[in-house]
Amino acid sequence: MLNLSVLLEDSARTHPDRDAVVLGTMRLTYAQIDAAANQVANLLVDRGIWPGDKVALSCPNVPWFPIVYYGILKAGAVVVPLNILLKGREVAYQLADSGAKAYFCFEGGEGLPMGAEGHAGFTETPACEHFFLITADPAAESPIEGVETMGAALRGTAATFDSIGTSGDDPAVLLYTSGTTGQAKGAELSHANLVLNALAVNQLLENRPALDTHLVVLPLFHSFGATVQLNAGFSTASTLVLLPRFDARQAVSLMRREDITVFAGVPTMWWGLLQALTEDVDVERIARNLRVGVSGGAALPAELIKQVRERLGVQVLEGYGLSETSPVVTFSDPAREPRPGSIGVPIWGVEVKLVDADWSEVEDDGTGSAIGEIAVKGHNVMKGYHGRPEATAEAVRDGWFRTGDLARRDKDGFYYIVDRAKDLIIRGGFNVYPREIEEVLMTHPAVSLAAVVGVPHESHGEEIKAFVILERGAEARPDELIAWGKEQMAGYKYPRIVEVVRTLPMTSTGKILKRELT
Repeated sequence: MLNLSVLLEDSARTHPDRDAVVLGTMRLTYAQIDAAANQVANLLVDRGIWPGDKVALSCPNVPWFPIVYYGILKAGAVVVPLNILLKGREVAYQLADSGAKAYFCFEGGEGLPMGAEGHAGFTETPACEHFFLITADPAAESPIEGVETMGAALRGTAATFDSIGTSGDDPAVLLYTSGTTGQAKGAELSHANLVLNALAVNQLLENRPALDTHLVVLPLFHSFGATVQLNAGFSTASTLVLLPRFDARQAVSLMRREDITVFAGVPTMWWGLLQALTEDVDVERIARNLRVGVSGGAALPAELIKQVRERLGVQVLEGYGLSETSPVVTFSDPAREPRPGSIGVPIWGVEVKLVDADWSEVEDDGTGSAIGEIAVKGHNVMKGYHGRPEATAEAVRDGWFRTGDLARRDKDGFYYIVDRAKDLIIRGGFNVYPREIEEVLMTHPAVSLAAVVGVPHESHGEEIKAFVILERGAEARPDELIAWGKEQMAGYKYPRIVEVVRTLPMTSTGKILKRELT
């Protein structure tokens, strides 16, 4: 018997008075979070939710997220976390596709009316029977007429609950992929998938029971934040300082005020942090407390790794994973010197190999230059795509899941992401990997951040285009950057088109949204 909610319950039993989550002036202990999650579980059982039923959750990084998340699990149901940026039509699709019986949705605020969008999606989904609006103030009236608030629904509900037993192979979370190619698919992750991945993260980060404080800027509805910080952090009774929306200045302020020891983010967040370390910031205090830095979601440029080490005194540990793999697949090896640019080695209990289009393993030529698609096998691989046996069969064969990411492996077994298979640019018959060009561009003294894409070209098929953000106060014309790139890269690689921009479009998880760059 195994239920993911044990990660909360054990810490509530051993460290009941330790702060579990912090949001502004609000501080809730492990005992308080566990009691509130028990109320959610009782509510669900009272409303007819059975073990195995799907319950959706739309919520930003506020204390209600872990309360509802673990409450659903305690009831033996399956959590369906939804991206908080979804519109009503998209919510309706994921509610219907998952077969959700109930839906908890945060009210949102100005500029992000997730409550209104969520309720609109709910009304289009007849099979979803219950809608609970989460208000920032549990005692507040519902801002949507006729809609029940979670606060009202929980009033008088018991704060004790005997969690329903589930097996390790039972689904715990149904996590929708980003849907960049067609409609989003729900990856079924089991209790064992998620518990083992969280415990592996604790071992890799050397998380210390009841001693660490995480700054949580990664959205908890995403697999990176949910496993590496929520589940791993709760299993070690860490304190999670929540930031609902990433703002570099706010993040730096919280790192100083709360003596943050663990920070995890995607590369654009690390870039933002560095920009926010201005003269008025007590960098010495931040560096003194910061013990672990983690980057994932995309490969961290070597130049950023160098700058973080110089400013904050930590070597950023890089990991790699996907929603379908719970998510961590590889990670920097704590016992060996980190290798900038590498996503590390397979974590405990996980195998990795490089395959071609026919699933045949790519032969290692001994030079570390052979490129193939990453395939993964282990305790972290999903049960499958919910309701999509054909898509599952296409992605998983004999327990191996193919990721769509291209990589190479050096002689010591360290892996290096080359690019997404779908991001590959083919210019005049030559394969061009955008990540390689981005790395080179970011060594230019005037360039702060770069994103490279392929654009249609009449004779070459595709041409290489770079979007760059300049360093504060720096100047560089596009033609200067093109000429510089020509000196640094092979003739078929350097970008012929450069556009200087102020910002780059990003997903809710902080990844650069390349499909919007043209």
